[in-house]
Amino acid sequence: MKLALIGYGKMGRMLEQLAPEYGFAVTLILDVHNNVDGAWITRENFAGIDAAIEFTAPEATAGNVERLAAIGVPVVIGTTGWLHEMDRVKAAVAAGNSAAVWSPNFSVGVNVFFRLAAEAAKLLAQQPEYGSWAWEIHHDTKKDSPSGTLLKLVEEMKRAGYEREIDVSSNRAGRVPGTHEIGFDSAADTITLRHTARSREGFARGALQAARWIAGKQGFYEFSETLF
Repeated sequence: MKLALIGYGKMGRMLEQLAPEYGFAVTLILDVHNNVDGAWITRENFAGIDAAIEFTAPEATAGNVERLAAIGVPVVIGTTGWLHEMDRVKAAVAAGNSAAVWSPNFSVGVNVFFRLAAEAAKLLAQQPEYGSWAWEIHHDTKKDSPSGTLLKLVEEMKRAGYEREIDVSSNRAGRVPGTHEIGFDSAADTITLRHTARSREGFARGALQAARWIAGKQGFYEFSETLF
């Protein structure tokens, strides 16, 4: 299958390296130099493309997805920090009868972690002696803080029925790929759940897995729907 990469930073280069393992040939690469304001996302340039993976900047994502949806190219959205434009993105995908998969984090392990956090929150929701926290640390070049992953963790905990306050904190330092932690504490004991990423490889593999899944489909999906 033919794959387009929109965004060609560290993640884009890793996607290109791993793509053949997932049955993809990368035949088009767009970046800040040749895709200003989405100018290269055209039907002609994307002829024969089976799927695209978008890892760019929050301010560019909605426009990129709109253009891809208009020409019917399924897209995996790996950029974070754009969720205030979710309605716009969903509307574009629906209007184009196209397809998209999004997630604040394409690590398979993190998506399992979302489920573990929700289950823990559900089990402790009716135990008022347990307070909770959610914390993360990322490299100092990460733009959004708190991360989309941390916000998703908190959302999943609340959706599971945990209605008490969840103390949220975030740090940025060095070159940490990403660590997320949730915890519950009482006078008697503490429960801590933590996910630590070792590199970007897990994110890249999850995005490629999603691209293989979304090719030929229609609709708007979360990554967890492709896994579970």
